[in-house]
Amino acid sequence: MKKLLLATSACALVAGAACAEDVKLGTLLGVTGPIESISPNMFTSVDMAIKEVNDSGKAANGWVFQNVRADSTCIDAAAATAAAERLVTVEAVKGIVGADCSGVTRAVLTNVAMPNGIVMVSPSATSPALTTDPDDGLFFRAVPSDAREGEVMADVLMARGVKSIALTYSNSDYGKGLAEAISAAYTAKGGTVTINASHDDGKADYSAEVGALAAAGGDVLVVAGYIDQGGKGIIQAAVDTGAFSTFGLPGGMYGESLIAAIGDALNGSFGQHAASTSEGYTAYLDMAKAFDPSFDGSTNFAATSYDSAALIMLAMQAANSTDPKVYKDKVMDVANGPADGSGTKIKAGELGKALELIAAGTAIDYDGATGVTLLEGGDASGTFAEDEIKDGKWEIVGYR
Repeated sequence: MKKLLLATSACALVAGAACAEDVKLGTLLGVTGPIESISPNMFTSVDMAIKEVNDSGKAANGWVFQNVRADSTCIDAAAATAAAERLVTVEAVKGIVGADCSGVTRAVLTNVAMPNGIVMVSPSATSPALTTDPDDGLFFRAVPSDAREGEVMADVLMARGVKSIALTYSNSDYGKGLAEAISAAYTAKGGTVTINASHDDGKADYSAEVGALAAAGGDVLVVAGYIDQGGKGIIQAAVDTGAFSTFGLPGGMYGESLIAAIGDALNGSFGQHAASTSEGYTAYLDMAKAFDPSFDGSTNFAATSYDSAALIMLAMQAANSTDPKVYKDKVMDVANGPADGSGTKIKAGELGKALELIAAGTAIDYDGATGVTLLEGGDASGTFAEDEIKDGKWEIVGYR
């Protein structure tokens, strides 16, 4: 994991000079927990966006940004809330990239962000409940809601001729919301859900859960879980017992660690994850290679992490303020541009250009790495890649 980016205070550079503000952003992701294999590249993407802005020297008022990392754990609401409180009260962050998983995101939004007036932009919290949760205009996300992914997964299943599925989901806000969306969309299209059952994360043995799923049957076992926890455990138990041979894998199960853990038994399994077909995505991947040769910017939620950080910093520039109560009203403006389409398109790698245009009074339309467009309420519209595991590797076979 890359070291935390440290900014040098302008006050230390010239004796007696006026202090430029060192602006701290918190990044609240699961250093530990059920998506810990995904989080390192998400952190690094935020580092990359911050370095791009700092290197440009175009931020208003001499702002120099820092990334302060904190552990959400993904699933422990109390721990995530405590970590967010430290970011706000001790580190004095001016915005939070995160949280990552939906349950902890909802807890932090309610218990920390709203009472303190802190903007949150999540790169990965997908629960449909976040669309309607009260947020005082402080919450946005750079990833589509699971309401959309449920429709996409139903389309993928039907296109592959899958007539029936067994469905298991993490007993979490993320799992419940996604399972409901998949079940509703799939049955509406004529598919049959033989069982819709939760599983708890952190268990050593999932044989009982898999036994119930096997008894119900189905052409495919759809696992709406977490890649480094119960979702992986369910699949391993199903493989070990021969209960299922093909798995439907939504976004929370997308990542190399699943293939490393399960192996060739996953060949032929399929699913989808939030992805991008925008021009800026290619530029973002090139930047990632230049930033750190060991950094794979294509991993799940890495590109949306870059965009989440960029939206916060550009909104601050547009408001000429790091006060989240002020700049929250500019997030939608920089993300979507004017309604007449006159905003200058900004791709990944053009943050310095964006800062300069904003300072000159020119409207921008931030596309970033993932073709950012925010819907009413701060949700992202978005594209999903359809994936299949072939010869022990994830392969994108189309987009929806």
